[in-house]
Amino acid sequence: MAWHKLASTLAAAGVALLAANAAQAQAPAADFPGSKPITFVVPYPPGGFNDTLARTVSDRLSKSWKISAVVDNRPGGNTLIGNNLVAAAQPDGHTLLITPLPFSALPGLYGGKLNYDALKDFAPVIWAGSTQNILVVRESLGIDSVQAFIDYAKKHPGKLNYGSTGSGSSNHLSMELFMQMTGTEMTHVPYKGSAPAVVAMLGGEIDALFDNIPNLSQHIKGGKLKALAVTGSRRTPLFPDLPTVAEAGVPGYEVNVWFGIQAPGKTPPPVVQKLNAEIARLIRQPDVVKLFGDQGVEVVASTPEAFFELVAAEVPKWTRVIQEAGIKVE
Repeated sequence: MAWHKLASTLAAAGVALLAANAAQAQAPAADFPGSKPITFVVPYPPGGFNDTLARTVSDRLSKSWKISAVVDNRPGGNTLIGNNLVAAAQPDGHTLLITPLPFSALPGLYGGKLNYDALKDFAPVIWAGSTQNILVVRESLGIDSVQAFIDYAKKHPGKLNYGSTGSGSSNHLSMELFMQMTGTEMTHVPYKGSAPAVVAMLGGEIDALFDNIPNLSQHIKGGKLKALAVTGSRRTPLFPDLPTVAEAGVPGYEVNVWFGIQAPGKTPPPVVQKLNAEIARLIRQPDVVKLFGDQGVEVVASTPEAFFELVAAEVPKWTRVIQEAGIKVE
């Protein structure tokens, strides 16, 4: 696809930019973090894995570096309130942004209306972890496979309702990509968060939902929701009998839900590297790996360069999906 070529070009440019910044850095990060607090901005309300990531890292970082590390929840504006705050913050490594997959959809949703450039105004620190979405359907539909779901949707175009946590969310994009690749049509019903979307699913208000493993696992295990498949490239250890969507009849389908941490764009590379090394060490600790794993999230702990390459590939991918679907901000 064309976005692969664009992603490769962007990634190469990003690596060159990181190298140039490193060469221009005047001094190492020997004095960082100093005595100034580090703030993790979460562009969502408390609760959910974004919050878990921020509080886990901030708690352990405050202990290991003997500094104040705090979490600042800044929900609203489809995450733009928090994103804008960090993009405009002092680039000294003391203000960091929790960054999940929907960050890469915003350029496609808003075009030139964003107050920042997603690939220039942030310095990727670390790709912390990844999970998957699970496709669940209403039990009373009597559907027990992805193919049966596709067949039903084709026989009843536009009649099935699917939920999401809003335009550009990972569950919304997962279904839009699914519909594009299967030639199906369903009606989008956005909710203000995962919790109300799941409640609507449990109450039979909607017929289908893609959502993160941590948000659905207890309801699937309790038999309240019928799970059909996971969106990643391989099965999840939490539900080893569930096929991937690709295995179940949609070859090439893949959505990996990622979580990362970024700093303002002009943060000195030595500071970024120091943050990366310590955060990677902290989230690789066995108790954190288990904490995340119990929620269906696999620790990645990447380099800054690898996280940049991920975002650089995701932005054109989701821009294409959004443009082809004609998605508008709701």
